[in-house]
Amino acid sequence: MDARTLDELWTAVTGTQPAPPGWLVLATGAAALLTVLARPLWLVARGAVTIAHEGGHGLAALATRRRLDGIRLHSDTSGLTLTYGRPTGPGMVLVSAAGYTTPALLGLGCAALLAADRITLLLWLAIALLLALIVRVRNAFGFLVVLLAGGAFFLVSWFGSPEVQAGFAYLGTWFLLLGAVRPVLELQQQRRYGQGGDSDADQLARLTGIPGLAWTTLFLVVALAALALGASWLLRPL
Repeated sequence: MDARTLDELWTAVTGTQPAPPGWLVLATGAAALLTVLARPLWLVARGAVTIAHEGGHGLAALATRRRLDGIRLHSDTSGLTLTYGRPTGPGMVLVSAAGYTTPALLGLGCAALLAADRITLLLWLAIALLLALIVRVRNAFGFLVVLLAGGAFFLVSWFGSPEVQAGFAYLGTWFLLLGAVRPVLELQQQRRYGQGGDSDADQLARLTGIPGLAWTTLFLVVALAALALGASWLLRPL
């Protein structure tokens, strides 16, 4: 790859792209909403939210200087992030709180990029994040899932038309914003029936003395606030 090609690639990644038509923004939002609400679709697509969830735990562990031992993603769309360090304290609290908040905040960041017409930059940042994650994955299924996700982003960003790239980026962003809400509701439902005793909310309750319900409420507030703000950015051109 010569210097001219690299310069063209850099310009394409850091430059702006034309805003997509309004119908595409609405169509991708409707498709994402259907995926979240329809249980058969959700049971498959939820894995994308799990990737963001466990990635959030991992990033928080690195940011607080805990040792990140690895991340596992399972075929039932559950996941596990193993870290080592002090079992209590602010670092452990941040790691535990990062899981359910990361998909919503990641979706909000994607919406900000799309509002600035940075479609290609969003796609390449997603590839970079998935590459950073895959080296921390410690099971074959998780490695395959992250590899396929990264491959999909690369193929779309490299070979897709501007319309395909925009549709893919908007669909993924809508899905993160909408999909961040349902796991929190599912978590509270499990807790209501005495399940999920080792959930992030219950771990936070033991770490802080603040009831688990308060933590699930906080997760929900973050998810709904990110959805409201992100949706306003995505729909602004309409």
